[in-house]
Amino acid sequence: MLYNVVVMEDSYYKIYKPYGYLSQFVNNQNKRKNKKLLSELFDLPENIMAVGRLDEKSEGLLLLTTDGKFSNHITSSKVEKEYHLMVDGVITEEQIEVLKTGVEISVNAKPYLTKPCQAELLKDTSHIVERFVREEKHGPTSWLKIILTEGKFRQVRKMTAKIGFPTLRLVRVRIGDYRLEMMKPEDIKTISY
Repeated sequence: MLYNVVVMEDSYYKIYKPYGYLSQFVNNQNKRKNKKLLSELFDLPENIMAVGRLDEKSEGLLLLTTDGKFSNHITSSKVEKEYHLMVDGVITEEQIEVLKTGVEISVNAKPYLTKPCQAELLKDTSHIVERFVREEKHGPTSWLKIILTEGKFRQVRKMTAKIGFPTLRLVRVRIGDYRLEMMKPEDIKTISY
């Protein structure tokens, strides 16, 4: 007897995950009952998954796929992730150097020293979609560019908080060769792998 075997093509997308959404499509937890999910924005294949995560208050580039090998490659330490972030206060070059060499944060309630990373002041933010964060009367802010090859839970936020500059806004603009470019929140594009 012959069987028809249907080979499903894997799907690959990049999206601009908006602020306030979880990086998931199905809500399996009662405590997250009222949270906004990506499935409210996009009608995608049933077995789609986010490659890595951006927390609810973070925004920007998120890759989606049905291909587990692609997901494993992208989340590996071989692939750089670039973040542009607004921090509370006026950060100095000395403090940026501390970020570059690694800071001790908590991961799963244990101390963890972050790997060396690239970090610098971000002077041009014209590519970042405007969004209200807070009133200017609450003090000055600085924009940074941080490039990591690791991705611990809320790592960037923990790193800047550790040196006294809480992150007010975090936008991921690049994952490896995939870039946010001029995408706007809720935009989606098919990509190739």
